[in-house]
Amino acid sequence: MKKTFSLFRKVAIAEGISFFVLLSIAMPLKYLADMPMAVTIVGSLHGVLFVAFFFLARVVKVDYKKYFKWFAKAGLESLLPFGTIVMYKEWKKEEADANVI
Repeated sequence: MKKTFSLFRKVAIAEGISFFVLLSIAMPLKYLADMPMAVTIVGSLHGVLFVAFFFLARVVKVDYKKYFKWFAKAGLESLLPFGTIVMYKEWKKEEADANVI
């Protein structure tokens, strides 16, 4: 079980970073430098990470008996720039608390 939450947190960080790169680097390259390939590449990577994030969030919700509110909050944080990065510390504490029991 411990590996599931740990993997979730790692994917959450990667998803947050990919979202930041998409918004701050790839989108300006597309619209200001006429380089649409940047959005294609980074957007595809972000899409895969976004789907993996929700899949793992669902697995963590079930394995750790989290409430739907936890899952909804995780989903909301994934839509906000830096949301998953901000939540990383809280999720790490939750994982530690759950593994003590």
